[in-house]
Amino acid sequence: MTTAASVLTANFKHWGVRHVFGIPGKAVSPILFALLEEEMEFVLSRHEAAAGYEAAGYSLMNGTIGIAVGTSGPGGTNLLSAAGQAKAFCVPLLLITGHPSAKDTGKPMGQDSSLFGTDLTELFRHVTKFSARIDRADLLRPMLQHALEKAVEGVQGPVHLSIPFDVLLEEIEPFRLDFPAAHPLISPDLEVAAGLIDSAERPVLFLGKGVHASRAYKEVRHLAEYYGIPVITTPGGKGTFPSNHELSLGAFGLGGTPEAAAYLQEPADLMVVIGTQLSDMSVAGLTEAMYPERLLHFDYNPEFIGKSLPVPAIPILGDIRANLSRMMADKPAVDSGSFLYPVRTPALPDTVPGERMSAVSAVLAMRRALPDDAIVFGDDGSHSFYGIQNFDIVKPGTFFFDDIFGAMGNGLGYAIGAKLAAPGKTIVCLVGDGCLFMHGTELSTAQNYDAAVLFVVLNNGCLDMVEKGMRKMIGTSIGGTYETPLDAAAFARSMGVFAETCRTPEETAEAIEEALLTIRRTKKPAVVEVLVDQNEIPPTMGRQ
Repeated sequence: MTTAASVLTANFKHWGVRHVFGIPGKAVSPILFALLEEEMEFVLSRHEAAAGYEAAGYSLMNGTIGIAVGTSGPGGTNLLSAAGQAKAFCVPLLLITGHPSAKDTGKPMGQDSSLFGTDLTELFRHVTKFSARIDRADLLRPMLQHALEKAVEGVQGPVHLSIPFDVLLEEIEPFRLDFPAAHPLISPDLEVAAGLIDSAERPVLFLGKGVHASRAYKEVRHLAEYYGIPVITTPGGKGTFPSNHELSLGAFGLGGTPEAAAYLQEPADLMVVIGTQLSDMSVAGLTEAMYPERLLHFDYNPEFIGKSLPVPAIPILGDIRANLSRMMADKPAVDSGSFLYPVRTPALPDTVPGERMSAVSAVLAMRRALPDDAIVFGDDGSHSFYGIQNFDIVKPGTFFFDDIFGAMGNGLGYAIGAKLAAPGKTIVCLVGDGCLFMHGTELSTAQNYDAAVLFVVLNNGCLDMVEKGMRKMIGTSIGGTYETPLDAAAFARSMGVFAETCRTPEETAEAIEEALLTIRRTKKPAVVEVLVDQNEIPPTMGRQ
């Protein structure tokens, strides 16, 4: 016999998890003590929401599940944003919240998380795939198994368990749950899909972040190259297809490229939509004259198929990678190298003396200084839309951005968790000063746990998307500019993090190169702050 908390953490280790993220509290302390027994690392985050983001980034890079722990009451409610973000990102995540002892349910208790207080189980039910309270230790096994299966089956996502303090200390027979094997759903309509693509005269591929979720990079490229279909990505689909590919037209929607918009001026007879809901972020700028004749929509989730554009939509449901692999199984591979242009070093625009550089210049300097395989996490804001429009992708799977939930500060946590899961990879976070204001104290987490992330901060002293959006809509803005701007470099240094401030593209490229050397030498994070033009118009003004 052993405690429920010990059984729980032994299963974490069995699943290949080595880091658990969160903030301590009495209600979850048995879990933390059990982590010591398993020699697993508890990462003390600076905010529970950030702990959830970090666990999600860990999951995304580690290929298993991420785990975040928050104590009862506000520790749990702070994790709600992380749950919503993980659900939008389709990331398997286990969120565990504490609770005062079950035997005291119904009594007045501090941070009561039952239906008599702040009902965390009910709150999480709306932002997870499964949420339950475990009132007896003998229920741990079936509840944990069900939660784990729900997290990884179909459209992956977060799950939540509320476990009272006394239940964690109950002794039970040990058990071990194997990580669920994937059983991808294969559509029965693949012959229909292949026939539509075969007969299309002017098709186009529209790739979303579902390609990231299924890791279907090779499969979408095989499809595009075999049929010679031009490729467009959504904001969330950035990074799913190389920019230096002959068939790449770049992004559409917010952060879209002129090439993508120009191609759609003559409507496609078939738009092959893969792994995107076609949200307002993705179809911004798509006028009625640009609508395709029909959609062929590959996705696991049928909920939004046929609801964005008023044209016929044929759903191909199931796992994207498995369906494309099956559909293309009898199609010979094409010499992919013949489609690739040589990788070009971007020229850095000149800056006017005394004026701030453009964010476009900063992104070009990033691309020039970073290795081809650097993995970039774009936080939510106009800084990432500059990246979507201007940051070239050389290797698929190297740019991640969520265009659905859009929690500011999530990229900071995702990058930290990803680095702890894959310390040998170059991990970069593209972030703005607004996001850094929200969760910038996670720089301290990165510093203390050797999460050697490069944080590139585009600083223009305002909430750029909001500020410019209000000016466009009503001619003025309210609450979008900081009276006292953030000194990001000084902020980073206050937490012991190496930081430099840049004012020109050349300085930016040089600072990034120096920061990467520092990261390799010290195994610590670094910050490159770039002061950019406050009046530059971001590529986000096409949204209605």
